[in-house]
Amino acid sequence: MASAPQNKIAIVYDYDLTLSPLYMQDDVLFPHFGIDPKQFWLQCNALVEEEGYDNELAYLKVILDYLDIDRPTNRDLEELGAKLHFSPGVPGFFDELNGVLTDQHRIAGVEVEHYIVSSGLKALLDGSRLAPQVKAIFGCEFAEGSNGAIAFPRRVISHTTKTQYLFRINKGMLDHRDDVNDHMPAEQRPVPFENMIYVGDGPTDVPCFTLMKRYGGHAIAVYNPNDGSGKSFRKCFQLAAHAERVKHIAPSDFRGGSHLRMLLDEMVTEVADRITRRMRDDREDGRVRAPGY
Repeated sequence: MASAPQNKIAIVYDYDLTLSPLYMQDDVLFPHFGIDPKQFWLQCNALVEEEGYDNELAYLKVILDYLDIDRPTNRDLEELGAKLHFSPGVPGFFDELNGVLTDQHRIAGVEVEHYIVSSGLKALLDGSRLAPQVKAIFGCEFAEGSNGAIAFPRRVISHTTKTQYLFRINKGMLDHRDDVNDHMPAEQRPVPFENMIYVGDGPTDVPCFTLMKRYGGHAIAVYNPNDGSGKSFRKCFQLAAHAERVKHIAPSDFRGGSHLRMLLDEMVTEVADRITRRMRDDREDGRVRAPGY
């Protein structure tokens, strides 16, 4: 079987505290339904600590409990997602990053693709201004009951299962019906890990940071520069200075000229240059030279 072109660059983002300074629940879900955030998270923590729930299943259960008699449809959640707030520069930077590619890169067929992998609600992100800008969104999902209202978790993405979606991107298996565990030779995978950049905000992204480090990809940990407590910065500093999970940390500011954007611009350029050189070398290696006289 022929090898894949491998000319795509995939930038994968966490959502909460990465593309947004807020958790999506705090941003739009709780205000809309009149939910007290403090009480909500106390109930989630009780399920985790006292009953052994996974964190993500706990918050999905508490959402269903709170909205017991007035549950929305997934379409309602998508409409609510239109109100989400983002970090500076989002979503405009998605298109701007494509401008980093040179004519040589484009001639070589290099493309930049964006993905979101979140433990938050996919329906909210599907209805947001981000959806048209990205190749795929992976997040927790609710199935609907016979009356159309959300009824039960259909898909749960935890911080430990996020890495599955990096492998899906790596293999081009974006449909959940595809078995990501199927063997695929490295040369047939459309997005090698060294063509990936992962952007996240902290400890819940450690498995993805680790995967990037192991397989030659890039990773950036971002923090909220407006967090007066310094907690957001410190968790990123620990990941870089002590845990050695990432080489780069930056404020979650995606505007042109920011530290984060300069990192992303350089990483995209570096990967695009490598892809272009490899394709040029492959062409030259395959060229049959005319006999000399």
